[in-house]
Amino acid sequence: MNDILELLKEAGSQIVPFKWEDERFYLLDQRLLPHREEWLECKGWQDAAQGITDMVVRGAPAIGITAAFGVVLAVRELVQNKAEGIHDSLQGIAKQILKARPTAVNLKWAVRRMMSSLEGVPAGQAYETAVAEALKIWEEDARANIEMGRLGGQLLPDGKGVLTHCNAGALATGGYGTALGVIRGGIRLGKRIWVHADETRPWLQGARLTAWELIKDGIEVTLNVDGAAGVLLRSSTIGAVVVGADRVAANGDVANKIGTYTLAVLCKENGVPFYVAAPCSTLDHECPSGKDIPIEERDGAEVTRCGDTEVAARGVKVFNPVFDVTPAELVTAIITERGVLRPPYDKAIASVAP
Repeated sequence: MNDILELLKEAGSQIVPFKWEDERFYLLDQRLLPHREEWLECKGWQDAAQGITDMVVRGAPAIGITAAFGVVLAVRELVQNKAEGIHDSLQGIAKQILKARPTAVNLKWAVRRMMSSLEGVPAGQAYETAVAEALKIWEEDARANIEMGRLGGQLLPDGKGVLTHCNAGALATGGYGTALGVIRGGIRLGKRIWVHADETRPWLQGARLTAWELIKDGIEVTLNVDGAAGVLLRSSTIGAVVVGADRVAANGDVANKIGTYTLAVLCKENGVPFYVAAPCSTLDHECPSGKDIPIEERDGAEVTRCGDTEVAARGVKVFNPVFDVTPAELVTAIITERGVLRPPYDKAIASVAP
């Protein structure tokens, strides 16, 4: 883990959403940010899965890494309990972890990879193998984000603002960021860049998380309500929009935080480039199009309340999808660690298949 932290520090980020210390896995409780920094220990795989469901940790790459360590904790438990048929038992646990959240494809990708790494491994070596693979997944994500930052940073205009949505930063990844990694990459290239962050209702990830981590890293950031994005994009102050992704279909359709599709439409109307930053692990080659992506809908109380305060009329019905799908034709480019993908996306995405 220390090697990963040094790698991130050298790249300009000192924020990570989880820790692996003394064979214990901890999650930074993102529900409490920016007011409190509290680490929760995951004592078993159930805690890791619940942390994903309850949004203690969020963001597709971070969810994937957390799921990988959930498998680690499951293996340790099975080995310690000297369970018979460890691999059969692990299959059942893996299915439970996969149910934690449906949209982020990195969850499925990471669990599959962990299970594949354990095939044919004797029970006595399973735990060490699982730990090594989970740490490898984490390090690969950090390196992928840094490379995406280098490639994507070259696309950003100098002396302009960059608008982003939700939090696709260090907190949503292994510690550097997809969309915010691109912004960090542009700044490392010496470009004069400032950030406009949508507040991103109803969980306010932009207000609570993106603003917090950019301030900690000394990057200029201005917070705006989601509805102000159109005014900003119509002005000459915004040179690009950069967002992350929870899943990219084989045809280039992008599932991301609700409100992303709106931004893409506004970008087209106002002639502003709309970039998606996502590691190749977020590209779902088995999903033909956005119509095939499951969209999670959460409790309506997230909309009718702000924290513990009721803000809506009692009894009102609520439509609360967590994600929307942006059609490929609205995406200027998809920035991955293996290159910047451009239309036609079906061929471009197929070219980086594993």
